[in-house]
Amino acid sequence: MSVRTVAEWIEENSHTLAGGEPDEPLEDLQPLAPLVRDAEIVALGAAARQTRELSVVAHRIVRLLVEQEGFRTVALEGDDAARLGLDVYVATGEGDPRELLSGARVFWQTGEILDLICWMRSYNQRHPHDPVRFAQAPDKPVRHTTRLGGLAAVERTLADDVAAWQERSGDKVVYWGGMAHTAVGDPRTVSPSQPPETHRNMGGYLRERLGSGYRSIGLTMARGSIGVPLPTPNAGFVDALLSEAAAGRAGYILNMRAPRPEPIRRLLDAPTRTRLIGPFYDPQDDAAHHLSGGSLADWFDVVVHTEQVSPARPLP
Repeated sequence: MSVRTVAEWIEENSHTLAGGEPDEPLEDLQPLAPLVRDAEIVALGAAARQTRELSVVAHRIVRLLVEQEGFRTVALEGDDAARLGLDVYVATGEGDPRELLSGARVFWQTGEILDLICWMRSYNQRHPHDPVRFAQAPDKPVRHTTRLGGLAAVERTLADDVAAWQERSGDKVVYWGGMAHTAVGDPRTVSPSQPPETHRNMGGYLRERLGSGYRSIGLTMARGSIGVPLPTPNAGFVDALLSEAAAGRAGYILNMRAPRPEPIRRLLDAPTRTRLIGPFYDPQDDAAHHLSGGSLADWFDVVVHTEQVSPARPLP
């Protein structure tokens, strides 16, 4: 089975993305809705947090899930909206969201996250009796330092916290975070940490706990800039195959659960690497920045691929 044949299968089973702004119509995202609508938690895992395009497509998916599929909680990974006062803002309009975001983790301090927060407030003004809200951190979060060490304990805590909120609230939840956490890793390896971190992650714990009630969407990318140049992925990354299958399109949605002939299945189920960029990135050593220890079909129920990315907008 040639790589080209797999790229042709992806082309035939994917749907082209058209929207480039968060407020554009959602027709191009409609094929995604039946793939996730019956889930309790849908996770959007970005290959890099600091890109405008991945943030915009995540925002548009949040809109789709809230406006059309009944999701009523947004969880933003890595900080607590209540601590910042953003939960009060989206509910009542109290406060200045720019000022509130100035106290957030650095990767939240972007114009794209501000756009999402302002949209949530606008949605609630239009739907005062059926609002969307932020997930709340538990009063007494469960910590797993006695059984698990380091980042493995963080992953278990992330999973427990969002699952506890979903159970307590009864809401369907859309979780926006980083691919290292959201991919179904059982286990997975993150590089170039030294030594590489290999353990079950949040997505692995949530799949174990919820089964198909947890859906993982991988937001992948090919090239562009994240403030420094982002080279074309090398052939060792599955992203190179995803890019070839774009065939001139800006992006597309791929259902990883679509019927696959056996040769296609073997390739997509084979161990691979996908680009993963954390807070520190060296474009001269691009191949070192990756997720491994699984396959594209293991990690994601859906892939939303973007060909060209640019830096996220810093807050004024």
